Amino acid sequence: MQRSLIKEKSYSFALQVIELYKFLLKQNEYVLSKQLLRSGTSIGANVEEALAGQSRADFIFKMCIASKEARESNYWLRLLRDSKTIGENEVGTLLNESESIINMLTAIVKTTKATNCSQLKTQNSKLRTEIVPSKP
Repeated sequence: MQRSLIKEKSYSFALQVIELYKFLLKQNEYVLSKQLLRSGTSIGANVEEALAGQSRADFIFKMCIASKEARESNYWLRLLRDSKTIGENEVGTLLNESESIINMLTAIVKTTKATNCSQLKTQNSKLRTEIVPSKP
């Protein structure tokens, strides 16, 4: 079985988000922490679904959703930090990790789309030569 770095990183991130969520509950913070929990654990779930996608389009769609969830998680983390609900020490590593995940997902989507487009162009040019014979 092939190792997936984005799968591992998103799973690890989800575990860290769960720990932060538990910490925030002890501080009586329920609203923002719940939003972060949902988006932070959704990243890995969408990556898992993408890896089992039925088609390239399905894969891209799920990875795009994972990317949106990562961006949302980054937003909630910044909001928690900037509202002084938690300090930089508690959120700094998670912010860096969310940015890393965003960058990885963006690269995966761009590469997959570019590969898909080049394959379609190749297929189309082959079809054209088969349908329209070249002039002598």
